[in-house]
Amino acid sequence: MTDPLDFSGQTVLVVGGTSGIGNGIAHGFRTRGALVHVTGTRASAEDYSAGEGSDLDGLAFHSLDVSNRDAVAAFELPDRLDVVVLCQGVVRYRREEFEREGWDAVMTVNLDSLMDCARAVRAKLAERGGSLVIVSSVGAYHAMIGNPAYAASKAGAVSLVGSLAQAWAGEGIRVNGIAPGLVPTKLTEVTTGNAQRAAGAVARIPAGRMGTPQDMAGAALFLASPLADYVVGQTIRVDGGMTLA
Repeated sequence: MTDPLDFSGQTVLVVGGTSGIGNGIAHGFRTRGALVHVTGTRASAEDYSAGEGSDLDGLAFHSLDVSNRDAVAAFELPDRLDVVVLCQGVVRYRREEFEREGWDAVMTVNLDSLMDCARAVRAKLAERGGSLVIVSSVGAYHAMIGNPAYAASKAGAVSLVGSLAQAWAGEGIRVNGIAPGLVPTKLTEVTTGNAQRAAGAVARIPAGRMGTPQDMAGAALFLASPLADYVVGQTIRVDGGMTLA
């Protein structure tokens, strides 16, 4: 019997795949046989270090600033694309998102660039009957007192999953999403890097632990596989039960 999680011979692109959740997802596909391309904002792979949570071994790196809409439109895609994962994201703390500059910076990356990237990969995914996975956050489902742009952008990402799925299913493209809970990354370090805050957060997670990039990879692999052929327009919360309460 063919392993439905064997991606040998397939080409995967993970936008924002140089660290954190995106990096974990990229290696999840790589270890299952896929040729995996990742994008990051720095000039070269050598500009990333393992100390930052970056492991680019076995991954094809491309420099891309998704906040530059012209750069996204001009980005040279691989010859074929079977799976695309959009995992780009930024956050602004110290209530910066209440101001126009902070709001615009977050919305540009977390929402606008999702549509720009989806538009760019649509034709190649249609050629392969491929899968598009959009990574949002459980922040889409509750208020975030200091981060209105982050919460709104992630809610928008969840909505976008449904709209694109409905629009593109007839072209053979399955669009789904994952909403990670608390995972230690550069974006969540304000919580995960503080022992008291981290302990308080974990106490509210029924699973009793934070998530890992590998947890997120498992969900992405499922959604991109034949196991999920009839799953369309869904965003799976991968949060250890955090949002149950």
